[in-house]
Amino acid sequence: MINILIIDDEEKLRALLKRIISLEGYKVLDVTSIKAARQLLTTHSIDIVMCDVKLSDGNGVDYTKEIKEKHPSVEVILLTAYGNIPDGVQAIKNGAFDYIVKGDDNDKIIPLLSRASDKVILQQKISRLEKQLGNQFSFDSIIGNSPAFQAAIQLARKVAPTDTAVLLTGETGTGKEVFAQAIHYHSNRSEYAFVALNCSTFSKELLESELFGHKAGSFTGATKDKKGLIEEAKGGTLFLDEIGELSMDLQPKLLRLLESGTYMRVGDTKESKSNVRLIAATNRSLQNEIEGGRFRSDLYYRIAVFTIELPPLRERVKDIPNLAEHFLRVYATKTSKIIKSISREALEALKQNEWKGNVRELKNIIERAVILEDSNVLTLQSLPFELQQNKADSHNAASFHLASVEKLHIQKVLHHTNGNKAEAARLMDIGLATLYRKIEEYHLKH
Repeated sequence: MINILIIDDEEKLRALLKRIISLEGYKVLDVTSIKAARQLLTTHSIDIVMCDVKLSDGNGVDYTKEIKEKHPSVEVILLTAYGNIPDGVQAIKNGAFDYIVKGDDNDKIIPLLSRASDKVILQQKISRLEKQLGNQFSFDSIIGNSPAFQAAIQLARKVAPTDTAVLLTGETGTGKEVFAQAIHYHSNRSEYAFVALNCSTFSKELLESELFGHKAGSFTGATKDKKGLIEEAKGGTLFLDEIGELSMDLQPKLLRLLESGTYMRVGDTKESKSNVRLIAATNRSLQNEIEGGRFRSDLYYRIAVFTIELPPLRERVKDIPNLAEHFLRVYATKTSKIIKSISREALEALKQNEWKGNVRELKNIIERAVILEDSNVLTLQSLPFELQQNKADSHNAASFHLASVEKLHIQKVLHHTNGNKAEAARLMDIGLATLYRKIEEYHLKH
């Protein structure tokens, strides 16, 4: 509900306005002076102020400026008995939503409140989204308490407020883009765009066009001018993932941008300018790439001013339960499932995995497991067969019991046949009814 405050020292008019506006579903408070309004604005949540221009203790036009400075989200509508252009102009300059004449403009009050309410609601939505965005990309939202990972977070916190180029290194799936986004949203460029590009997903020609843009007619199919991502990121942050894949032809062009802030669109004859901060990432050793003649040393020293290495997941095993539980909450919400926890067996299996795909692999495995799980606890049987096998291999002698071996074998065959029970029964040379009985007996998922 929109809360409205009326400030007017004319009792009859104030009472009339309060009644009319209340009938439209608004919650209305009223005071007779600026002094009373100041106090009420600090103790109540007010969305719109309707204020008389001439009050016993001040001028409404001047007070509008004070309201907007102290409560910028509050919309102000000024009411006056005798409208004049200078007052109206100054009111708008001071931040008023509108300025109307009592009596003459009474039929405009409700439509005007409706428009002001729409603006308030939109601002509230934007504020909530910005808060969610800030929470999503904050350093506090990055999960990991291992010393090496916490050291990486501390380095990122320190470099974030600067314009220094950052190079994030580490294996695929360790969270380099998550770090890049957090650095951007804690920088002075956070109000501008964060633009990400994976250099390994485009051919050399397409990558140049995506990055720098092109002029119409510069190549076959270029029917109109195209903005490059450098231009899209102007004022903000350009994140180049897998920068080790950048061709030798494009490397000097990127170096030129970093050194002079200028670049050339494909097919253009004049320079363009763009002020961007570069964050790059790689899973390769760029030093080895330099020695092999595949990466320019001058570009490397320009992008690696501040290097942060992200440790692989296998080196921070203690973080796995927290990460797994986080992904469980995310995907249980997305799939509308009530899965409250992860079983001890499942957690042990997760901790024993090699995690060659790091956090990204863990995320995908939990998503799949949530889809398969039917109970309110994520069980070992919902995890991929390979993780169940790892758990069995590391278990005590009971894992060699015939039932344990049979259960894992059936699960493996079902995994191989993508859940096709008839094909699985054929491969194991057993009856389909027997297979169904075994699935029921071992509570198998597929």
